[in-house]
Amino acid sequence: MIVKEEFLGRLRKIFDLNMYEVKVWAALLSRGVSTAGELSDISNVPRSRTYDILESLEKKGFVRMKLGKPIKFVAFKPTEVVERVKRNVAKTALDMGKRLDELKGSDVLGELNDLFTQGVKYIDPTDLSGAIRGRHNVYHLDMMIRAAESNLVIATTAEGLNRKFESLKSAMEKAKKKGVSIKIAAPITPKNIGIAKELGKVAEVRHGKTNARFMLADNKEGLFMILNDEEVHPSYDVGVWVNSPFFASALGQIFDASWKDMTPVDKLKLK
Repeated sequence: MIVKEEFLGRLRKIFDLNMYEVKVWAALLSRGVSTAGELSDISNVPRSRTYDILESLEKKGFVRMKLGKPIKFVAFKPTEVVERVKRNVAKTALDMGKRLDELKGSDVLGELNDLFTQGVKYIDPTDLSGAIRGRHNVYHLDMMIRAAESNLVIATTAEGLNRKFESLKSAMEKAKKKGVSIKIAAPITPKNIGIAKELGKVAEVRHGKTNARFMLADNKEGLFMILNDEEVHPSYDVGVWVNSPFFASALGQIFDASWKDMTPVDKLKLK
């Protein structure tokens, strides 16, 4: 059977058939009456699939089965097929319309609306967190500071305060000009009090006795260094970035509770 692929493609779209159905139907139209085996040979459709395809075409009104041995199939006239398909489409549309009308005011529609307005958003963990290796990757802290809109919370070590001054002071100055509130907590010592006072020009700096290392931005995201900076080489330092308003806000509340007991740099008396 020589039928152009373009023509078969058009038939697929018009009659909503798959390629095997189109090939078998076209083969049967060329014969009028034929067995499944003959149609398989003509259409190059696997014999194991031909019977299923013919049954599908019969249900859709394209062919009919002729009882006998062997079983044969008869093609309806194309004009009759068009009318059958039109009737089937109209009936299907009518049935679907009735089901949709019945849906109005039903519990099902109510549940669908609840899913739309209150549905659970799928969260991919890879969108919420990431690992940062190497202390030199301060660009992530810099990026968080520049993107902050309302507040920043920074907890660091005595030596970490010096590093923050060197690498992040410029970003903090720009954040302050935008109206971002910046709080920095770190152990203040005679070696870094000068740095603490300089940072005090762009942030509120207080003496904290803990050696925690983290930064929170807008109570939405946080970056946590998980190793002691005195015990690890800068290249092997590791941080974890988390984008979780729930977690960042909770930690921010804990920080604020401790902040009240911390001493401002200008009131600190060092021995």
